[in-house]
Amino acid sequence: MRFPRTALMGVALALGGCAAAPLERAGSLRSYDRMSDANGLITKSQIRVNKKDVLAAKTVRIASTVFPARSDVAFSEKERRLVANAISRELCLRLSERFRIVSTDDDADLTVQATVTHATPTSPTASGASKALSIAKTVVLPAVPVPVPRLPVGLGSLSVEAEARDFAGFQKAAMVWARSANSITNSPRVANEGDAYDLAADFGTDFAKLVATGESPFGGMPALPPVESIPVRFGGAPKYVACEAFGRFPGITGFAGQGLGLPPGWTDSGAKDSPAPAPAPEVNSGQTLTQ
Repeated sequence: MRFPRTALMGVALALGGCAAAPLERAGSLRSYDRMSDANGLITKSQIRVNKKDVLAAKTVRIASTVFPARSDVAFSEKERRLVANAISRELCLRLSERFRIVSTDDDADLTVQATVTHATPTSPTASGASKALSIAKTVVLPAVPVPVPRLPVGLGSLSVEAEARDFAGFQKAAMVWARSANSITNSPRVANEGDAYDLAADFGTDFAKLVATGESPFGGMPALPPVESIPVRFGGAPKYVACEAFGRFPGITGFAGQGLGLPPGWTDSGAKDSPAPAPAPEVNSGQTLTQ
C-alpha cells in the first residue's frame, strides 16, 4: 500500500513542526568521555554504558531529579518540581522491573541521578486551539474515526542528562537526551509545562532501559509494559516502598485530564510529603553539543 505524497508530507511536518530540543551538557555527570551518538526517530541522545557492570547490579537507589532555574527557561518553581518528579517516578517504576529499589538511606549497587538541562514551555494558547479543533471535529463528525493532528506551533521540549554510579562513585551508565514534542504523539495540554511533563516519562523510559539492559534504548520493537506495572499506572502502590517518595501516578484522573488537555498539576499531586527544596543555583546556559 502506497501512501499519498501529501499524507507523508503532513506526517513530516507534524513531526518536525517545532524547534529541535538542544542536546546540552550541564556538568552534572562525572564524565562525558567516550559517549557515542544513539539517536531515535524523534530523539537526540548520546550514551555510555558498562554493560557487564550494570547487568551485575541488583539494587538501585534513585536520587530526586534536579531541575535548576535558569534565565532562558520560563518555568516556575512549582512547574519545575512537577516535571522533575515525573522523571524520578517514571525511573522508579521502570527500574523496578529489573532491580530492587532501595531508599536513599540504604546502600545500593547503583545510584541514579538525573538533571534537567533545558526545557521549552508549551504555548497554552496554541494547545487550547488544538484541543478546540479536536472537540469541534468530534461534534461535527462524530462517526469519522480520524484523529485531528495537533497544531505544529507552540510545542515544548525537554533536555535531560543522567548517570548511574556504583557504590564507589564510578560512572556505569550515562545519557545526554533531548526531545521535542510533536503533533502526532503528544497531546496538547493547556499548561506551560504540559509537553515537558509528558516528555519526562519518555526520558525515564529510555534511561531505565539503558541501565537495565546495558544497551541503547533506541531501535528494535518497543516492548509491552509488564502486567504488574498496570495497577501502578492507575494509582496503585508501587512494587517497592522506596518509590512512594515520588508519589503515585495520577491514575484514571490523570488519563482523563490528559485527554481533556488539563494542566498536569490539576491531577498530579507530585512527590509524597515533600518539603519545598532549597533554591537551586541559577544556570545561565548549558554547553550545547555539536552534532
